[in-house]
Amino acid sequence: MASPTSPSSAFNILSDTRPEDHTMPAFMVSSSRGFLPRAEPIVKLPPDFDALESILSRMSIKTISGAPGLLATCELGDAVHKDLPDLSDAIERYKEDLPLMNALYRDYAFLASAYLLEPCHGRFMEGEEYGLGRQKLPKNIALPFVRVAAIAGFKPFMEYAGSYALFNYRLEDPSLGLEYSNLRLTRAFEHGLDPTSSEAGFVLVHVDMVQHSGPLVSAAAEALKAAESKDRDAFDQALNEVVNSLKQVNSVMNEMWNKSKPGNYTSFRTFIFGITKQSMFPNGVIYEGVSAEPMSFRGESGANDSMIPLADNLLQMTMPDTPLTSILHDFRSYRPGNHREFLEWVHARATLLGVKDFALADPRSALMYLRALNQVRDFRWRHWCFTREYILKRTKHRTATGGSPIVTWLPNQLQAVLDQIIAIEPFCVNIGDAEDIMDLVKSQSISLQKDVAKYCEEREV
Repeated sequence: MASPTSPSSAFNILSDTRPEDHTMPAFMVSSSRGFLPRAEPIVKLPPDFDALESILSRMSIKTISGAPGLLATCELGDAVHKDLPDLSDAIERYKEDLPLMNALYRDYAFLASAYLLEPCHGRFMEGEEYGLGRQKLPKNIALPFVRVAAIAGFKPFMEYAGSYALFNYRLEDPSLGLEYSNLRLTRAFEHGLDPTSSEAGFVLVHVDMVQHSGPLVSAAAEALKAAESKDRDAFDQALNEVVNSLKQVNSVMNEMWNKSKPGNYTSFRTFIFGITKQSMFPNGVIYEGVSAEPMSFRGESGANDSMIPLADNLLQMTMPDTPLTSILHDFRSYRPGNHREFLEWVHARATLLGVKDFALADPRSALMYLRALNQVRDFRWRHWCFTREYILKRTKHRTATGGSPIVTWLPNQLQAVLDQIIAIEPFCVNIGDAEDIMDLVKSQSISLQKDVAKYCEEREV
């Protein structure tokens, strides 16, 4: 690929995802599947990994048979020490099969998180504080986990795309494709193997959202191409496609209220906490056989998704220079490598071409730009509403699963979008629906500031 700062550079967005090719990484940005894996995730492991499969099938609080699993009785730790061999040699035999390495990464991520956080879950279910998690990850998990993570291109801890969400679904009937009713989880902590459960709903709504990311990827690339050639009509059309794609994503996101109940979230949320900035792991975690020094990683977070960062980069969103924004930058490393490269390319190209200035130089383009920003606002506003209802009203734990401050981090990004929309108001006077958007944005800005002040006071932040 040419340098992203070259005026003629282009990114290799796959049109053919080559689903049968096992030499390519599982995650490659495409025009058809967007940020989903380029083929449906591998569900069944080879027989060499039967011992791992056995523990995972028995692990969740309620297993697929409906019977209580190892986490229901806090017996997972004992089973890991008793029943799980070090499968590092088997991994070496299959290391050229990159989608399989991603499946193994997913499976070891589930096992590692469940092992480390099992004591915290037990206390939480008794109405106690989380307390300390296990401070060491045993060799039989740590060694193979670090190896498959390196091959698959992830950090050795649970991530949004590679393990918990986007590589953790299967199709009940392959002929029906990615219809929500056809989606099932492969791994779960709580009752997620029941497709009607709140854990299943939480994960599968994210999969359902991301299945609409292909048109967003294509529209972003077309907008950059049009900005380079100064083709105003093509640029406006591309931004309109960005708006329509984000509307579809936001519509699916709103289904979370129906698919995953707020009162159920904290019961499986325990297992997706990370190590960094968490009270359960004050000194990090020792990965036995890997390093004598403790290791620390952020936990699973929807902030690792690539859709809104793509819109941010294309629209040249400006974030405040604060420690909270530094966390946002840190989250960039918790994405599939090809996703990171694509987002960096979009950022570099949008900056080089001056996408924002080009949009604001024409009233019609300015309106399209405003509408696109408004969809980003809508997404972030919904995310904040979920945080209030699913988390802030139900737990006093101060940090989100990814290690960011639970009260102030999302508002940092949301307020930045609100401020940027208000700042471009002079470019959108008396055109289309600009006035209605501005009225809503100003109202939400006031409401957000009141919310944050209230929760900060309650929690003495």
